[in-house]
Amino acid sequence: MNSYDDASLLQDIISGTLSLESQIEALFSITKNVLDKGAFRARTVRFKLDKFIQSSNLCDKVFALNTILAEGKDLKVTPKEEELQKAINRTVRLISNELAKRYVQNKIESQVEQSIMEKQEKYIDEVRLSVINKQKGSENKKTISKLNNLIELDSRITSKNIMSFLRPTDFNQVVGQERAIRSLISKLSSPYPQHIILYGPPGVGKTTAARLALDEVKKLSFTPFDDKSKFVEVDGTTLRWDPREITNPLLGSVHDPIYQGSKRDLAEVGIPEPKPGLVTQAHGGILFIDEIGELDSMLQNKLLKVLEDKRVEFSSSYYDPDDETIPKYIKYLFDNGAPADFVLIGATTKSPSEINPALRSRCTEVYFEPLSSEDVVFIVEDAAKKLKVNLEDGVAKKISNYTFEGRKAVNILTDTYGYALHRSKKFVDNLEIKLSDLDEVISVGRYTPYERLSNVDKSEVGHVYGLGVSGFLGSTIEIEATVFAAKKKGSGIVRFNDTAGSMAKDSVFNAASVIRSLTDKDIKDYDIHVNIVGGGKIDGPSAGAAITICIISSLLNKPIRQDMAITGEISLKGNVKPVGGIFEKIYGARRMGIKTVLIPSDNKNEIPLNTDDIHIRTVGSIKEIMDIALI
Repeated sequence: MNSYDDASLLQDIISGTLSLESQIEALFSITKNVLDKGAFRARTVRFKLDKFIQSSNLCDKVFALNTILAEGKDLKVTPKEEELQKAINRTVRLISNELAKRYVQNKIESQVEQSIMEKQEKYIDEVRLSVINKQKGSENKKTISKLNNLIELDSRITSKNIMSFLRPTDFNQVVGQERAIRSLISKLSSPYPQHIILYGPPGVGKTTAARLALDEVKKLSFTPFDDKSKFVEVDGTTLRWDPREITNPLLGSVHDPIYQGSKRDLAEVGIPEPKPGLVTQAHGGILFIDEIGELDSMLQNKLLKVLEDKRVEFSSSYYDPDDETIPKYIKYLFDNGAPADFVLIGATTKSPSEINPALRSRCTEVYFEPLSSEDVVFIVEDAAKKLKVNLEDGVAKKISNYTFEGRKAVNILTDTYGYALHRSKKFVDNLEIKLSDLDEVISVGRYTPYERLSNVDKSEVGHVYGLGVSGFLGSTIEIEATVFAAKKKGSGIVRFNDTAGSMAKDSVFNAASVIRSLTDKDIKDYDIHVNIVGGGKIDGPSAGAAITICIISSLLNKPIRQDMAITGEISLKGNVKPVGGIFEKIYGARRMGIKTVLIPSDNKNEIPLNTDDIHIRTVGSIKEIMDIALI
């Protein structure tokens, strides 16, 4: 029966000239013509319709026919007798649609055949492409157009990372860290390189030094590093993981087919897929974790286990070791684990006491030094050479007054560079960056300068500079004291900043005992007011010696040299006890223009090198401080 006969027969069904039974038989006949034999049988088996087709019940037959045509998307249940004609009509519409599709398809195929016959051989590929474009598929004109648009966008580069361009490329450009660099390389230049934690302020070159150190030790034949050794870098502040081990970019995780879904071919057969992490990627090289102190504490403990085992183990309840369909690489990872033999280098701006003790015990430690003003000037001038710009006299020096970070200094310079380009309205070689350009950038950025002390060449009664530390940054603490005779002997009071901290207050009372033994004066006969200028909190007893000498200066009315800063804890017997942060305190004093620093004798071994521009003296008692500081 041809399509014309099918259409004629379908018209008879629609006109209602046939009985219900004849209509249904006719519909079956048309359907078998519309669908090929294989499709008809496949749908019958798929939807389990044999019993409905063989049934003597007309409703069952219509349901089977409708299900075959609509592939189960039309009638959901067998229609009732009173619904039979309505169901037949719905089936007629389905057949009509199939006939229409077949007519269009035959027409298209005829047109294609005619086109192929008329065209020469060189146009055959174009004809096939036009046919493909008329059909639905994973690719069409719209999707191909979008792909081409993405490729075009990706080919356009409108910006370059200037910080990458200005990043140091050799150790000579990592300024002020000669000792730290030697220490870092020495710990890697061995057949048995050590795990390392780098301490230091931000922007002093810790990451760059670690990257360059790997390139340096690759040159040594006796180290385990070679050209295949990778430098894998990750930031501890942004590293996130799931305690259920659903995802762990650092150590690796298993993608179970039920929860996350592994690759499609694996998920369909229920095979879990291990995903090795960064520790495996760093195998044979260096894993660098910036801000390692911010890493989740539990993840730190898991990392320690990997450092011990040098492997990462994977497990999954969906893994069947006896399943022969599991790919060999998956079986290998589950049975043997993933290799993770690397050297860990962590960097942090935190103090050592804030780092996990278990992690510290497995690592050696390298301390990067705060940058001096001269170091920052050198960094700015070196960046200017790379940018091929000229700096007006005073630009680099002025930038150094606003930051102690090399990275931030370069940021200020690049901001000023952009402003100067905007001012000139054109790109020119040897562009000059003026102080006026820098002033504009500083004003808009609201940068605050680190003011140098202006009274260092003077002396003053009841005024002294102590030294404090916050993280890796040292700073001066301005302390002043005033003494008055009490209205009534023995009724004097001592006043002190409430915000300065309890240990600083204890230093004042320790000073009272020392002062009585040294000056033969009882502070109970005086009203004494000690003030920490700015109300800063002194965390620890290290201001004790400075507070004591400040009070003594006021009691004896003897001025104190203002080019001097003092640190040290005071004991009841007048001895100056050791304190922490000597290294940072000396650097902080240098930045403020202090010429002499007094530190406890027990801290002598902590004096940094390259301190020719500042005089460092050790003292063991308040009496020694009096001899040096009082005029």
